[in-house]
Amino acid sequence: MTCDEARILLHALLDNELDAGHAREVEAHIASCPDCAAEFAAQREMQRVLADTDLRYTAPASLRTRIEALLPQPQRQQPTRRSVLRGFAMGSAVSALAATGVVAVVLRQDDQQRILSEVVSAHLRSLQAGHLTDVISTDQHTVKPWFNGKLDVAPPVIDLTAQGFTLVGGRLDYIDARAIGAVVYKRRQHVVNLFVSQTSSTEYRAPKTETMQGFNCRRWGNRGLNFWAVSDIGADELAEFVDKFEAAMKANVEG
Repeated sequence: MTCDEARILLHALLDNELDAGHAREVEAHIASCPDCAAEFAAQREMQRVLADTDLRYTAPASLRTRIEALLPQPQRQQPTRRSVLRGFAMGSAVSALAATGVVAVVLRQDDQQRILSEVVSAHLRSLQAGHLTDVISTDQHTVKPWFNGKLDVAPPVIDLTAQGFTLVGGRLDYIDARAIGAVVYKRRQHVVNLFVSQTSSTEYRAPKTETMQGFNCRRWGNRGLNFWAVSDIGADELAEFVDKFEAAMKANVEG
């Protein structure tokens, strides 16, 4: 394991989010590398300081009293038998619809979390030596044609070097039991994996950032494709990457 690979996984090791195999590899590297050991010690100290700091704020009880005083008071009326029966019937119907909707929402959320977990696992696998790229190139005109014939739809490959995100290559990966494209960028020494899969929906889904196993993941949908950008860079930098990628892709389509 190299220093670059180890430093990418230090946060996950601190939070006990690595599997046993990866944890042993990182710990073995730290034991033999003074620089990475010092970096790990600094991060552990920062974690301890943050844990010991009381960052919670409790609102005073007087604030609740003031808010309740500003709320309109409901007018109480004696219910009639007809209104009670009508309310009961409507409530039953609404409850049935709500229950159906809740089940559907829960299933969709569970499915999304499962796929997100697979995406982060694929990102972790790529950080192992020799797993990051199948095609190595900083030229988008070399990387994009490499995907032709390997996937039903080749992922968009955009050179963002001038914007601070260097294209380093691409590879095939597997998410949700399907082969998908992964376009690989670097921000300084940090890896940014952009996973792209085809979808039947052409509806635009705004970018949303989630965190899992110490990594930030920003997912969105556009032009019949699903995107997941995963990295250990800050959420603001990952959002910047997505914004620049989307802007460049839009410019290419309009051009």
